[in-house]
Amino acid sequence: MSSSFFLKAGAKANKKRKNPAATKGKGVKTAAKSGKSGFQNARAEGPVPKKQRRPKEKDEEIESDDEEYNSDLGDGGHNTLAFSSDEGEEETAQDKRLRLAKQYLSEIEKQESERAEDRELGQSVEQRLQTDYLDSVGKLRRNIAGNLKTNEVTSVLKHKLHHMPICALALSPDGKFLYAGAKSQFVLKWSTQNGKVLDKCDVLPHREEPETGKKRRSHVIAICLSTDMKYMALAEGGPHIQIWCPQTMKHVKTLKGHRDCVAGLVFRKGTHDLYSAAKDRSVKIWSLDEMAYVESLFGHQTGVTSIDALSRERAITAGGSDCSLRIWKITEESQLIYNGHKDSIECVKLMNDEHFVSGGVDGAISLWSALKKKPICTTQLAHGVGENGVANWITAIAVVVNTDLVATGSFDGFVKLWQTNPNARKLQQIQSIPITGFINGLTFNADGTKLYVGVGQEHRLGRWWRHKEAKNNVVVVDIVLQNATGK
Repeated sequence: MSSSFFLKAGAKANKKRKNPAATKGKGVKTAAKSGKSGFQNARAEGPVPKKQRRPKEKDEEIESDDEEYNSDLGDGGHNTLAFSSDEGEEETAQDKRLRLAKQYLSEIEKQESERAEDRELGQSVEQRLQTDYLDSVGKLRRNIAGNLKTNEVTSVLKHKLHHMPICALALSPDGKFLYAGAKSQFVLKWSTQNGKVLDKCDVLPHREEPETGKKRRSHVIAICLSTDMKYMALAEGGPHIQIWCPQTMKHVKTLKGHRDCVAGLVFRKGTHDLYSAAKDRSVKIWSLDEMAYVESLFGHQTGVTSIDALSRERAITAGGSDCSLRIWKITEESQLIYNGHKDSIECVKLMNDEHFVSGGVDGAISLWSALKKKPICTTQLAHGVGENGVANWITAIAVVVNTDLVATGSFDGFVKLWQTNPNARKLQQIQSIPITGFINGLTFNADGTKLYVGVGQEHRLGRWWRHKEAKNNVVVVDIVLQNATGK
């Protein structure tokens, strides 16, 4: 019973299996009988299943490969030649790249060989740019005093309009023009190359006196120039400041604000900010871009005699009889006070942002650090003692900024050159230049190879003494440095 049951069931199962196969076979035969039109209708009705497309694609690819292979063998390798030509083209592109690379390398080698000297020039330019940058930020330090070899008075600048003592000197940043003021109403513009007067200006017509009824002589006791040579400021012996154009020598503006005689003027380096010091014990700040007064700084107990500034927004002043020096931090609105001289301080100069030099009536020259309240080094009686046993007081100081070279003047008949060494706390005299008369003005050119000396028979601020044998002129001194001559 059981076996027959399973046999019948299996037969039914086989019957069910044969029917789909038979149906499928019939469909294939029908499709085959229908021919080409039936095949096209089937394609139009819908896409061919993937199982039917894959073998056809493989067959087509195989047939194409075979055809290419057979054609290569049959027609004598025509397609092979075409393939080799494609290979040749690829190789030509590689050859082209290789050729261009070789050409580029050869050009580089040629240029490098031609620029063998330019490399040294590039290094010198790089060094110069670095030096200029350090100089602009006040961090450059050059020691040139040790290389000083000789000095020689090469020429004397004299003019009939300056028959009175020379009081002030200002040199253009490029060293081509020298502006000189004297105890007269004229400012002369000299050419340093040929020693001729190029132009002049008269301060008398532009002088505005306060309503006091007093008459006075016109004399220019201070001159300063802006870095871009756009403005020249003059202190003409009164409480006002005259602004001129140094190129055209035309009057621009008169600044009013001080209540007593202006004694010192200086521009902040690279700007049009003007600092002025006067006998009214004040320091004033002016903006020449707006031709306006900015603010006043107070602190000195007596008249301010000298002022100096560099690129930072700071100024240093000498307080005269109060025997103090002050550094004014303008942005911080504070001040630093330094004491060390025994008598009135007449002049002060910044060597760099950290060190400065001062001189006074006591005949002493002091070297200072901005970080210390007392001088690093002091040389007493730097210019000796006069006939009356009193020290020859320091009347003028000049420095080569960011170097160790300093020049001082008095009325003992010599201009002295000094080498400063703040680290070793030394201020050493290296040479002296014989010049008779009152040294009222000193200024170096940028590299320290020329020194301009303003000489007069009298002091620039008064008529206490008179040297009859002296001449009122500007003396030009050439300073020879060993590294400059290459010896």
